[in-house]
Amino acid sequence: MIITVTLNSALDVTYRVPSLIPHATHRVTETVERPGGKGLNVARVLAALGHRATVTGFAGGPAGDELRRGLAAVPHAERLTDALVPVAGTTRRTVGVVDAATGDTTMFNEPGPTVDPAEWAAFLDVYRGLLAGPDAEAVALCGSLPPGLPVGAYAELVREARAAGVYVLLDTSGEPLRRGLAARPDLIKPNAAELTGLTGFSEPARAAHDARRRGARGVAASLGADGMLAVTEEGAWRALPPGRLAGNPTGAGDSAVAGLLSGHVEGLAWPRRLARAVALSAATVLAPAAGEYDRAGYEELLPKVEVVPAG
Repeated sequence: MIITVTLNSALDVTYRVPSLIPHATHRVTETVERPGGKGLNVARVLAALGHRATVTGFAGGPAGDELRRGLAAVPHAERLTDALVPVAGTTRRTVGVVDAATGDTTMFNEPGPTVDPAEWAAFLDVYRGLLAGPDAEAVALCGSLPPGLPVGAYAELVREARAAGVYVLLDTSGEPLRRGLAARPDLIKPNAAELTGLTGFSEPARAAHDARRRGARGVAASLGADGMLAVTEEGAWRALPPGRLAGNPTGAGDSAVAGLLSGHVEGLAWPRRLARAVALSAATVLAPAAGEYDRAGYEELLPKVEVVPAG
């Protein structure tokens, strides 16, 4: 079982319009709502890949209720366990507006609810219980921190996972990533900008090696249309997608996390993990709604991903 942590969960709303024009009124041709936030997206993809996942974090208010109802209704929901902790505040919404003419997406992200110390303590109790379970194989710590949580929250969660002997992947940014890195996660999954912000180096390979010196045991950096770079204790590789794709990129990085974690628990060698992660990420861009992936697109893309050694 893989645990996914989403401290700032969201109800993802996708609007599709014929063309997005500033200062104009738009007629929405399609509306799709999905339970969202990075860790929930990861869990949904893991379930589609055949893995059991437990989602935890926070949910509250009408949007939180809708998120939990949606989670129970997603495909392969029988493989998902809801361990979200209730909060008094209201779960945020993220709104993606897809321009059908260009394929581009414009995002609007609401702030999350303020989490008080008692709610954080309740979450820690749930989290420790999940880590102590006999079937806990890995944990993904994903996304931003909601208001009220300490900036070192992820560092604390990384230490808890390592103490329990559970493989831990950290996917966040800014100061929470910097603090979390010092707790020595097994893997971090920044994008190129986040990796540069963390290390000060713009060249991905140099930045990834520096991140390892700072505490990460492994780095898998998303490079957008240029694929993914992994620098690990076992070696370094670059995975290259077959070409650029137009579509909605929301959740593409989360699908990559699902690919990396599923590959880890299945014992795949790093080149195969990277190929899966890049193919899933690309197939998510092709999907019509945020946080989903196109199964046929994934199966077509997977054998076309090129993985080569990196210096």
